[in-house]
Amino acid sequence: MLEPSISIPGLPDKATLDGYAIWDSYFTPSHSNPGPDGDYLTAEIERSLRTLAIGRFQRACIFPHVGLGTCNPKTAAALRAIPKLVTKAFDRWPKLLLGMIQLDATKVAGSIDAINRWLRDGPMLGVYMPAAPSPEQCCTHQNARRLAEKVISLGGVIMQHTWFITAGKRYPGMSTPTELASVARKYPEGKFICAHAGGEWERGIRAVRAGKNIAVETSGFDATAGFIEMAVRELGDRRIIFGSHLPSRSLGTELGKVIAADITEQSKRLILGENYRQLLAPIMKRKGMD
Repeated sequence: MLEPSISIPGLPDKATLDGYAIWDSYFTPSHSNPGPDGDYLTAEIERSLRTLAIGRFQRACIFPHVGLGTCNPKTAAALRAIPKLVTKAFDRWPKLLLGMIQLDATKVAGSIDAINRWLRDGPMLGVYMPAAPSPEQCCTHQNARRLAEKVISLGGVIMQHTWFITAGKRYPGMSTPTELASVARKYPEGKFICAHAGGEWERGIRAVRAGKNIAVETSGFDATAGFIEMAVRELGDRRIIFGSHLPSRSLGTELGKVIAADITEQSKRLILGENYRQLLAPIMKRKGMD
């Protein structure tokens, strides 16, 4: 637990927050395109520590770039040449940070090498598949499926960015919950997280409802009444995973989606921490991180 912490109006007291044992599946200090400064990750995390302490977060998962085309060429080259730039933050905050690497599905060979380096042999627990202009990035593309097969074979978790847009896709490489559901059906042994519940969460929840190996993640869209209640009703309280989207989203907004929902305290504990712990438990045990 990060110390010190303070209580602020609108949030439960420290004891209540501690009781939730919060694990954040979507902490994004590394999410944006990093600049040429090799220490960008630790600096961004440092700026978020006070907020994490206020929320009494126990663990938080970040999605570092590892030099595969998910960031600018100069930084990508540095990350490939100096792996310490990736691991530095994990070395500094080993009890706080969890990690899943960002992949570029247009670079299959390089991505498989990165999966071996960072997931099979390194500290990462899975991969993050972002949205991108390239159609090869969509989760249904054969490139993305090849990467998914590799991750699944190693017991890793796949966090897939998903979004429904009323007028269609903003980029060809965007994935919808419906597309993720089609992939998850092909790989029933896989572990998938539907990031942001698809944005339009009513459609997103319905799209993945039959996919027992898909959990929905709670962050990334404005808090609206009924989201968590519908997710619990349609999916059950064990297929919902908390994400904060910090630092680009509000702590109060994202925690409030769950804490203010009309569900049981036991369901809140599952969503805010226990479900994510259970999802990661096998690979963490294999890596000696439990």
